[in-house]
Amino acid sequence: MAKKKQAGSGSAKRNLRTEVLRAFERYPNKALNHKQVAAELGVKDSGLRTMIHEVLVREADGGALREIERGKYILVQVPKSALEGTIEITKFGRGFVSVPGVPEDFEIRKGATGLALHGDTVEIAVNSRSRRPDARVVRVVSRAKSAYVGTLTMSGGHYFVIPSDFKIHIDFYIHKGSLNGAQINDKVLVEMESWDDPEKNPVGKITKVFGQAGVHNVEMHAIMAEFDLPYEFPEAVIKEADQISEVITPEEIAKRKDFRSTLTFTIDPYDAKDFDDALSFKVLENGNYQVGVHIADVSHYVKTNTLLEAEAFRRATSVYLVDRTIPMLPEHLSNMLCSLRPNEDKLCFSAVFELNDKAQIVQQWFGRTIIHSIRRFTYEEAQEVIEKGVGDHHEAILTLDRLAKLMRAERFAQGSIDFDSEEVKFQLDETGKPIGVRIKKMKDSNQLIEEYMLLANQKVSEFIGRTDSGEVRKSFVYRIHDEPDPAKLAQLALFMKHLGYKMPKISGNDSVRMIKGLIEMVKGTPEEDIVKTMAIRSMAKAEYSSQNIGHYGLAFTYYSHFTSPIRRYPDVMAHRMLQHYLDGGAPVSESTIDLQAKHSSTMEKRAAEAERASIKYKQVEFMLARLNGIFEGTISGLARWGMYVEVGETKSEGLVALNSLQGDTYEFDSDKYIIKGLRKKHEFRLGDKVMIKVVGGDLQKRTLDYVLVD
Repeated sequence: MAKKKQAGSGSAKRNLRTEVLRAFERYPNKALNHKQVAAELGVKDSGLRTMIHEVLVREADGGALREIERGKYILVQVPKSALEGTIEITKFGRGFVSVPGVPEDFEIRKGATGLALHGDTVEIAVNSRSRRPDARVVRVVSRAKSAYVGTLTMSGGHYFVIPSDFKIHIDFYIHKGSLNGAQINDKVLVEMESWDDPEKNPVGKITKVFGQAGVHNVEMHAIMAEFDLPYEFPEAVIKEADQISEVITPEEIAKRKDFRSTLTFTIDPYDAKDFDDALSFKVLENGNYQVGVHIADVSHYVKTNTLLEAEAFRRATSVYLVDRTIPMLPEHLSNMLCSLRPNEDKLCFSAVFELNDKAQIVQQWFGRTIIHSIRRFTYEEAQEVIEKGVGDHHEAILTLDRLAKLMRAERFAQGSIDFDSEEVKFQLDETGKPIGVRIKKMKDSNQLIEEYMLLANQKVSEFIGRTDSGEVRKSFVYRIHDEPDPAKLAQLALFMKHLGYKMPKISGNDSVRMIKGLIEMVKGTPEEDIVKTMAIRSMAKAEYSSQNIGHYGLAFTYYSHFTSPIRRYPDVMAHRMLQHYLDGGAPVSESTIDLQAKHSSTMEKRAAEAERASIKYKQVEFMLARLNGIFEGTISGLARWGMYVEVGETKSEGLVALNSLQGDTYEFDSDKYIIKGLRKKHEFRLGDKVMIKVVGGDLQKRTLDYVLVD
């Protein structure tokens, strides 16, 4: 990253920008030239006067001042009702501010983002009188972070920390006395000490040194710090967890429905350590099937007003990095007491359904249970039973699979969108280096579990949320997913047009039909993954709320998260509220629900970003170990600076720079969304298969560089 002038490189230097703007603030309605400003500031030095003139020109260009006649400027008034929102800044310095209640983001051009960093809450002024609405940041209301992770470097005899997050578009200047023992190329945590001029680097101090960049544990700890994830549980929390008894008393069993004599088993990933869901199966005398969805009764062990509860809420979710799990609950709970391990009695909260042969619900029941799982299946083992038709409890698994397929088909018929995607899993050696990679695909066994979890989540939510006329509405924590923004759907339609697909015009509630049709249209094509990604980006993000607006992607009127309380705090909330209402309790405070829901949504987003960062790091590390290797990939993105290519066998995306393309002069045609050769007219489009060679990358920035080969 190119360095700006370092800040604070001499106390004698005056921050002219700040002083100049303050001079204009003293005379908000008066036009001033550079000589008048110099006189106001008591500046007589000709060199400083020249610099003042440069500041005036620059601030007029940035939008803080307006030139009303040659050489005379006036302060641009910030309206008292200035808009406040969250800013996202690209690695190229452009910003986009999302303001609550405003449908479209405000674009902030490079140079007008002021002192904002990615994720900050900012105040912007919008000049609506210009031909195109022009916005600029006028104030940072609050910082998204107080500390940033990066790598210590030296340039021109000065120390800088280059942030690991490429969206942090500026480096931190570090005084020699603020190194805290860090060495060049160390991964560090830096706190911002001061920043009052966007033309200079913010000044920071190093507060933590992780170790040399590139070392596996150093990088994983750095990612945890980058996303403010906890390293370990406080001692008092562990002590409180360890004191919880494993004994299930006869009195507790008497309060519950006993499923210990009913066939029960779990199906989970091969490397899972906590099992928070199990299925029971029984053929009834009338020929129907009783299917129990049994979920670990975490709320029985994690009581309100305890240290465990406070810590679970603070974390709100478990986080899964490539080599480790950062659990929401201490191990004594997550891997022992609450984990539905085979051949042990376990306390559960259950949703039990009587299904007929067409997978239709005849009866349902919700409540606390005790179970005894007799078998732990991995997804691979269950898949083998489904494919071969033989194996442990094959009759139950085959029937559950058949019913799940019927429910899945009905769900899609009702408008649910199929966004099944592939996951990257790495095999690491003892030092943490990636030595193998596999792509995890959804198979019948995965979809079997998914359907029953969706069923439980939907029906618990419906049981609480649906009211008859005259009934008092019960408040609840819902998992909601809003409809796509029409403007983003229009962008998706334009994107599809570039790929050669024509999408129907949107009218009324046709967006579900349109996106479903789109997914079906590209199924099995080279561009399927890209189209799914773009369709997801056009949609709102799912979140938690007390206000039920339904779940657009699943096409459910009622939906909650109930089935993973070991790793998700909203599921614990759902369990508590369900029992509260089963006991005849009054509606829970919606303001309390929303406070917890908002925090849970924020932490969920942070966890997803950390997981992606750890995967991206290992992808880059894996590919850099295969420098000059040749791979087949798919063009996944196009821009004026080149094309992005995703290698199929590792899902690793890298940039093929435009100036690296041989045999012609190429340019990006934004209207047709292609890269084309000016003489030979060769074109590159999204979804095209190409062969690439790995030629470089930046492990700290988690980026890869490719070139095309014949």
